[in-house]
Amino acid sequence: MGSNEVLLDVSPYARVLKDGTIERLNGTQVVPAGLDPLTGVLSKDIVICPQTGVSARLYKPNITETSPKLPLIVYYHGGAFCIASAAEPLYHNCLNMLVAEARAIAVSVNYRLAPEHPLPIAYEDSWTALEWVFGGEELDEWVKDHVDLERVVLVGDSCGANIAHHLALRVKKSDPDPKVKIAGIGMIHPYFWGKDPIGREVADSFRKSMVDTWWSFVCPSEKGGDDPLINPFIDGSPSLEGLACGKVLVLVAGDDILRDRGRLYYDELVKSNWAGSKELIETEGEDHVFHIFNPSSEKAKTLIKDLASFINQK
Repeated sequence: MGSNEVLLDVSPYARVLKDGTIERLNGTQVVPAGLDPLTGVLSKDIVICPQTGVSARLYKPNITETSPKLPLIVYYHGGAFCIASAAEPLYHNCLNMLVAEARAIAVSVNYRLAPEHPLPIAYEDSWTALEWVFGGEELDEWVKDHVDLERVVLVGDSCGANIAHHLALRVKKSDPDPKVKIAGIGMIHPYFWGKDPIGREVADSFRKSMVDTWWSFVCPSEKGGDDPLINPFIDGSPSLEGLACGKVLVLVAGDDILRDRGRLYYDELVKSNWAGSKELIETEGEDHVFHIFNPSSEKAKTLIKDLASFINQK
């Protein structure tokens, strides 16, 4: 067999060839930043950390220089930690829609992808971007001039929601003067998992095996699906009571194999002593991140409206 032999198939994301080459099957397209004629949202690309290459795409709605200060969305894209970027066309479109609806500034983060950059690098890069938001001197003028830093909301879909969860735990509530302050986290179809199947996973061994493969691809460890990074309720995982924010929105999709994990997260949040505002919204008859793939559907528009409303809650 030649070097093009497929050693590992991680469809629909990537495959590994015998010579070690990583072929990404999706999420590689990019579109430039600029003015979106449909929403009036303006975007631009910035480098946050030249040493690591961590960067972001910033978004600003159609506002005037005298407009009141706005909420800030720090967005972490999905893609199972191994594909996509802030410049990917579907994500760029989604951020334009969300920023227009929420009338908020957004920082859509480019973290480094696995397996070339194995976890927990994506979490570290995402934390670097969040620290940059509160860093002061090198802050971009859009954030400096137009953002209310008391209204910073972390938002992510799929693995990006997982990242948002872990960053909200990383901020210490016990710190009397925390450098990073998070108002809330909006979790769209969060990517959590576990070795033992729950809910619909029990009868869907095909998709259960598929998700198992995705996780082992980006985080090869003996813990597998019970690594605390992917299973927030396994022994050794930090308690949800440590979430350093005042509100959480969990969005799940009725046909998503990850649905029951999102529901479990919400149920455990309700049972915990975490005192913030919590809400669960389920979209019936839709699959994972449907709003990204079919943004013009009425259900996708409703999801964006629900998310925008959450971002603007005080």
